[in-house]
Amino acid sequence: MTHTIVIGGGIAGLATAALLARDGREVTLLEARSELGGRAGSWEKDGFTFDTGPSWYLMPEVFDHFFRLLGTSAAEQLDLTLLDPGYRVFFEGHPEPVDIRASREENIRTFERIEPGAGRALERYLESAESTYSDAVERFLYTSFQSFRPFLDGAVLKRGGRLARLLLQPLDKFVAGYVKDTRLRQILGYPAVFLGSSPERTPAMYHLMSHMDLADGVLYPQGGFSHLIDVIARLAREQGVEIVTQARVTSIDAVTSVGASVSGVTYADAAGRSITLAADEVVSAADLHHTETELVDEAVRTYPERWWNRRMSGPGAVLVMLGVRGDLPQLTHHTLFFTSDWRTNFDRIFGSKPRIPDPASFYACMPSATDTGVAPAGDSNLFLLIPVPADVGIGRGGIDGDGDLQVEQVADAAIARLADWAGIPDLAERIVVRRTVGPGDFAADLNSWMGGALGPAHTLRQSAFLRGRNSSRQLDGLYYAGGSTIPGIGLPMCLISAEIAFKRMNGDTTTTPLSEPMPTPAPAPVESR
Repeated sequence: MTHTIVIGGGIAGLATAALLARDGREVTLLEARSELGGRAGSWEKDGFTFDTGPSWYLMPEVFDHFFRLLGTSAAEQLDLTLLDPGYRVFFEGHPEPVDIRASREENIRTFERIEPGAGRALERYLESAESTYSDAVERFLYTSFQSFRPFLDGAVLKRGGRLARLLLQPLDKFVAGYVKDTRLRQILGYPAVFLGSSPERTPAMYHLMSHMDLADGVLYPQGGFSHLIDVIARLAREQGVEIVTQARVTSIDAVTSVGASVSGVTYADAAGRSITLAADEVVSAADLHHTETELVDEAVRTYPERWWNRRMSGPGAVLVMLGVRGDLPQLTHHTLFFTSDWRTNFDRIFGSKPRIPDPASFYACMPSATDTGVAPAGDSNLFLLIPVPADVGIGRGGIDGDGDLQVEQVADAAIARLADWAGIPDLAERIVVRRTVGPGDFAADLNSWMGGALGPAHTLRQSAFLRGRNSSRQLDGLYYAGGSTIPGIGLPMCLISAEIAFKRMNGDTTTTPLSEPMPTPAPAPVESR
């Protein structure tokens, strides 16, 4: 039986391990920390439970497809709630926020109310987004780009001109062709942030993201995203995956007598002992930069440091977890705060001389609006994410304000701005739990390249087949999964990356999702005696 080691217990590692085990491999997953989830972790204090990372449940069909591959479904495994409003947006200089609702029709009416003619423009925009999304799922999201033959059929070539335009035109210019009002442009351009980039740096191809929040709606899994991780970990174990926590991999080992191929990994266990584990294959779902520059010997690196020097990281982030006494009716489950000078905001994060934006656009998540289990009765669970440059020098966070100075200053400014714009003057006085996380924490805890919060940005040079591939060119038997490889950033993309890695390891060059459910291997024949 083939023995496969998976490095990293985030959603991509767990999903990859589950698929490989169902296929009949013997799979061991090694996670450096004591808890699973990676970026999708959790933290609890005084009755407040916080998701410490992803908080948007988009592309529900991707989750359901993954569950069906394993013989179950999202409906069986999760209690999903449709959010309405899907999110609220506060704009600097405008007294009234804008709510994005759960239905396409309501959002078309909202756009029309703000700008006459924008309703019809949004209809056309969403038609284009849906068409592009369908093309992406059918042709681009589920492929390893190992072979380009599937892209040479008539249907793809017929759309070639349109796809080229969408790749070469930036998202902000594309959006400007539909609406004029700055607020509407910001709503349509904001999905670039989900992709670790900015509207002027992201290809218009990614306007497909608006199909998800403006037409499909936004869901929430009761129990939070840590519960989603628990479910996938349980399914992986049911498939036969051995999960070992507090197992920090220190090297991916290789034999080089004839070519170079993996032989296993060496890791440090909870007691600090060095253990070598043999394997036929290794899938690293850890950060790709960390994998290639720290775990793989220099002589067999596909992505050495010089490769990364020509790439752009997505943003860093300051995270702020707040337990607040009383309710906050001014906020919804998801609330966005946009500054008026957006371009300057993004240039300070991604420009040639990065610095912390001031004022900064930011995001607030209040899951207690939907989930009664994440805060004491009558109180509010509030999570803020403020994009900053990917720079470990900004520092690390802490408890009750004892993090590094810049991190705490960013947190204080966001709390004050939220209180002002949303009309909650006593917000700071009602905070009883506070924890911050900074870029230094992402680097130390998750081995994140440059301390980035998401992974490499989705620019033209870092999308599709131009993104990091999912197998080593130098070391046979080494594969990659997760947000730093194809297809990209976000929980749905990480689930797809697991499937692409599985396909790559099985020589499957198709561009479509796997058939559901995956067959389970026949039991090995019993030898007669």
